[in-house]
Amino acid sequence: MTADLVLHGYWRSTASYRVRIALNLKGVDYRQVTHNLRTGEQYSAVYQFLNPQGLVPALQTGKTTLTQSPAILEWLEERFPYPPLLPSNPEDKAIIRSMVALVCCDIHPLNNLRVLNALGENFGANETQISAWIVRWIESGFATLEKLVVRHGSGFAFGDAPTLADCCIVPQAYSANRFGVSLKPYPTLAASVERCRQLKAFEIADPSNQSDAD
Repeated sequence: MTADLVLHGYWRSTASYRVRIALNLKGVDYRQVTHNLRTGEQYSAVYQFLNPQGLVPALQTGKTTLTQSPAILEWLEERFPYPPLLPSNPEDKAIIRSMVALVCCDIHPLNNLRVLNALGENFGANETQISAWIVRWIESGFATLEKLVVRHGSGFAFGDAPTLADCCIVPQAYSANRFGVSLKPYPTLAASVERCRQLKAFEIADPSNQSDAD
């Protein structure tokens, strides 16, 4: 399956990572444009015309530009429904969306580069304090996700096939590893992450396999 899609992202951006996974699972062709977040390329006038917020990812569809990874994931699910990354049952859909929100609303935003910079620059937090902040929110979120995966998972975060929940959880696990947060206290969650990583769609999307990776 092909599509005239352009994904604006950055190799280590977990939000971009989510979208790469979903695109790969859907078997959709896309081109990538990188914006180095560490040097502020995302704030160029050209990119901010596409995404006024100056964040990644952004997905050019040929008709418009979509921003915010949860919205992009939902668009992909509607535009390219096979293979499905959401079940048909409304209750199951809502559970998966709650898992997505747990990552995208409760964990990731608090550990976003902008927030970490603000903690240091505006509030005088040192590296030890910033690290403790990061660990606090990842561990809190993962403790909840572990319970949800135990309850609803069957090899993957929900059920026996990848869903939008896995698209979000696997990048967050990558981030946890970056910041030295162990997954050992969350064995069921960790097993689902490892199972995902064995799939080609997840392997190709991995930050280390991106052309702009350090």
